[in-house]
Amino acid sequence: TTIPLVLGLIFGLVFFLFPHSYVSFYNLESGISAEAAGYLRIISLGIPIIFLILNFSGIYIGSGRSDIPFYFNAAGLLCNIILDPLLIFGMDPFPEMGVRGASLATLLSQGVVLILFIRHLRRKNGLLGRFRFLIRPHRKYTLNILKLGLPVAAMNVYFAFINMNLARTASVYGGYLGITSQSIGGQIEGITWNTSNGFSTALGSFVAQNYAASKMQRANRAFRYTLLMMGALGVVVTVAFVWLGEEIFSLFVQEREAYLAGGDYLMILGFSQLFMMLEITTQGMFNGLGKTTPPAIISIFFNTLRIPLAIFLGARIGVSGVWWAITITSLFKGSILFIWYLTLRRKN
Repeated sequence: TTIPLVLGLIFGLVFFLFPHSYVSFYNLESGISAEAAGYLRIISLGIPIIFLILNFSGIYIGSGRSDIPFYFNAAGLLCNIILDPLLIFGMDPFPEMGVRGASLATLLSQGVVLILFIRHLRRKNGLLGRFRFLIRPHRKYTLNILKLGLPVAAMNVYFAFINMNLARTASVYGGYLGITSQSIGGQIEGITWNTSNGFSTALGSFVAQNYAASKMQRANRAFRYTLLMMGALGVVVTVAFVWLGEEIFSLFVQEREAYLAGGDYLMILGFSQLFMMLEITTQGMFNGLGKTTPPAIISIFFNTLRIPLAIFLGARIGVSGVWWAITITSLFKGSILFIWYLTLRRKN
């Protein structure tokens, strides 16, 4: 808990002090840039909270209580849904706050989730015997945590950096429609991405427990079952995105040009959903075995490849080329990581 809190404070301070430096990367209009910087400055106050929420979620999931993070995060989501219209558009007694209202709603909702976690952990019969939240870091444990966590953290941070560059490339070849397609389309795709991540995290915890107990047959069986479930979901999502992309996007954006462009995004990304889930599920298996480096290598290499590929294809077929760059690299990531796991399994 001490490590994520310190990291959260560092990141939060950076974004709070230098929001304009980050926002200027996208070359937005001055008015939009100012609103984005204001949004980021408020959101930065919640970055330590996000780090703690993820930390507590990991503790519960690792202890076999994945239901608790689900309930608490669902409560935060419900709170955000209620607060968003109240603070954005204004309803008595709340004033109209626009973009700043959206950021404040998110911040307050995250605070609710954190309070729920702390109250549950501080109960007399709480998880792990009401352990202390803040301690002086022990060198041995800190190094072990960094050894396991740094490859995954580096992969996720780098992935965010790549997405920033892809958004900038999308704005070059698609203008505001490119940004809209990626931002809203990414949120829609996030439903499947987050579902896969949830199962991957649960799989990693289960595999780690059975690997430590020398029960690899159970771990492998869990991997197969998870692959089947994620495969079934991947097929459903692929069909929905490819055939109903415009209809799905129009639920969130009513402008015809926007939902047509967004439908194109979902259609192209739809072909990669099955392979994305294969990658994320296999990553969970590797993490459970304590081998976090292979997924990081595959992810970093092919995510890096997305930028030159997006520029190359975008210059020839427009913003659709950016989406095809994402899909093509996802196909390779899922396939190669799965083959890597099968090769490692045969050797051992």
